[in-house]
Amino acid sequence: MKLGLNQGLKISQQLKLAPQLIQSLNLLQMPALKLEQKLREELTMNPMLEEIDDPEQEQSDESEMDLVKEETKEKEEVDWDEYLFDDEEGYKVREPRESQEDRLEGTATRAETLYDYLREQLMLLRLSDEETMIGEYIIGNVGPDGYLAISVPEMADELGIEASRIEEVLKKIQRFDPTGVAARDLRESLLIQLEEKGLKGSLAWRIVDEHLFDLDRKSIQQVAKLMGITPERAQDAMEVIKSLSPTPAQGRFDPGAMPVVPDLIVERFGDQIVVAHNDSYLPRLRISPHYRDLARRGSDSSKDTKDYIHQKLEHARWLLNAINQRRSTMIRVMEAIVDAQREFFEKGTEYLKPLIMEDIAQVVEMNVATISRVSKEKYVQTPFGVYEIKHFFNSGISREDGEDLSKHRVKQRIEEIIANEPPDKPYSDQEIHKRLKAEGIQLARRTVTKYREELRIQPARLRKRVS
Repeated sequence: MKLGLNQGLKISQQLKLAPQLIQSLNLLQMPALKLEQKLREELTMNPMLEEIDDPEQEQSDESEMDLVKEETKEKEEVDWDEYLFDDEEGYKVREPRESQEDRLEGTATRAETLYDYLREQLMLLRLSDEETMIGEYIIGNVGPDGYLAISVPEMADELGIEASRIEEVLKKIQRFDPTGVAARDLRESLLIQLEEKGLKGSLAWRIVDEHLFDLDRKSIQQVAKLMGITPERAQDAMEVIKSLSPTPAQGRFDPGAMPVVPDLIVERFGDQIVVAHNDSYLPRLRISPHYRDLARRGSDSSKDTKDYIHQKLEHARWLLNAINQRRSTMIRVMEAIVDAQREFFEKGTEYLKPLIMEDIAQVVEMNVATISRVSKEKYVQTPFGVYEIKHFFNSGISREDGEDLSKHRVKQRIEEIIANEPPDKPYSDQEIHKRLKAEGIQLARRTVTKYREELRIQPARLRKRVS
């Protein structure tokens, strides 16, 4: 057999998302308050954008887009270098001192979130545009406990980027503070923490790497026997492991009672149910007519300055389009949810039906991942209160009569059974299981336990009250 190196051409297909499309997906995923913060940042950073107070000032999207797309024409000489740094005319970034002080006086200090803290560290790295976008996407999927809530293959699938590229950026983020953040599971988080302490390859490292999920079932002596070491060494290693944090962000970024701002509003008008986008909290943006006109007149400034202006105009145009796209996507998805859960919106919470995201995705002809982004951390105001959008998605529990009950309705029934139990003789999970079965609700006993724990209801032995 002859070995050697060969050169050749290979044609393959690979899905690639444009950077602006990735940013559009990020906008769609942002909850209301984060979106407002993002738009305020854009207003500060992009002189081509301005906020308008009167909705009648808004121009139609098509005419606005057409004006922005026009090529720069050399009609009059405009010194862009002068205009860009002139605070007296055009777009004003700074407010008068009195206005600033009045606003600050009535503004409460906002606690730093885990997302903000990680993003600040990300911005300190020298990364390419693609790596920065990947990093922001990863950070956006880190839960409040510090763990990554999505797998690398799923991210690669959604972004159309090779998994190896995402792994590279993920490894960088996992070295951020708090130590062990963005890990995919407890084992990975503890190993990262040990490595940061300079204990990679140590006895504690080996115990976590090889026997982590046996530790809660084994004594020090059994761990020592597993590792072939003395109980004293095993005890020392266990003390090191106990000093690590099982939840990297716990206690440091507690959001407390954060205000809930609904992205959507569902109202009833007679027999009609109407879905509207709640954009009252968002700044109304448009491309500054002043700077737009200057861009159309041309400039004798340097090529770098012209490129900068063109870039800012294009980004402003994209942002306005992305906001409109986000609004229409959310309304379409919510309208489909209302159609599927019509009884809930007409009669109340007891009429919530089983529904999965795939059902809505088929109706609106979108990807399930898009439905997930619309639902995550987004709220809707209904005639029966404010709900997270994902509240309307739940699996079904079969009944003997063939009707399916939603998971929420079954939980509600468990609460009712427990609320009516004898105080001195509370029902065990087995007894609750029997009562549900008698009502025709097919449910495993371990599922009853799971639902009771999700409702934060104590087991029967702790609910007992002596009269």
